[in-house]
Amino acid sequence: MNFVKMHGLGNDFVIVEVSSWEDADALQPHAKAVCDRNFGVGADGLIAIGRDLEMDVFMRIFNSDGSEPEMCGNGIRCVARYVYEHHLVDKTSVSVRTLAGPIYPEVKVMDGQVVSITVDMGEPILSRALIPMLGVGANVKVKASTVNGEFELTGVSMGNPHCVIFVTDIDKTPVALWGPALETHQLFPAKTNVEFVQVIDRDEMIMRVWERGAGITLACGTGACATLVAAVLNGHTGRAATIHLLGGDLFIEWKEQDNHIYMTGPATEVFSGRIELGQA
Repeated sequence: MNFVKMHGLGNDFVIVEVSSWEDADALQPHAKAVCDRNFGVGADGLIAIGRDLEMDVFMRIFNSDGSEPEMCGNGIRCVARYVYEHHLVDKTSVSVRTLAGPIYPEVKVMDGQVVSITVDMGEPILSRALIPMLGVGANVKVKASTVNGEFELTGVSMGNPHCVIFVTDIDKTPVALWGPALETHQLFPAKTNVEFVQVIDRDEMIMRVWERGAGITLACGTGACATLVAAVLNGHTGRAATIHLLGGDLFIEWKEQDNHIYMTGPATEVFSGRIELGQA
């Protein structure tokens, strides 16, 4: 299997071309082995891409535990750069089919080089039933009890579920302890990604993430989008902010004109190679 290793702010992926959406099914059983950092290529996820019948390309992602999430913000920036530079498309505006629906990245090129990717992530989903999140009423400042104490959270979906918790000191937040308990909390029947966020001011936040199916990662694009939405709903920031992640920064904007979230950040190709799936 030929592959390309890429990352978006350190959130890394093994990218493989396949001939159809359905053919990607064959990769899922191998995702855990391929993503293993000791015995495989090493990554947070395995992404299958190819030309699509209705959109420009399709994207399916399998987490390092073998599960399949609906979408991945850092992953789709990598996909956009890959399909542009590897000539699967001949334009900078790309339409991508995902389990979360159509996503539209825009590749920014200067002097022949890709400098950033802006992704129209669509509208945030705030209905509890659609996040999905159990219970009725508002999804803001919801109380959740765990073995580690009670948390106040805001639920948001960006095509995949997120649980955003605001903290006073991100450096003293035990992400590895609190994250797993919240990921599997009964409020979230499909499990959830968990973001811990320290607000710096109206234009800046620091975010750490426990990703559903992957654990702690250096960045999460959909998580950064959900964080901005939660910050606006809780009155912490304006509708645009820079979010500082372990792997770098993302600029997120929630536009009033169309209610869409726009994410801007980098994507980097690291190396390419070939691996026999039976040896992963």
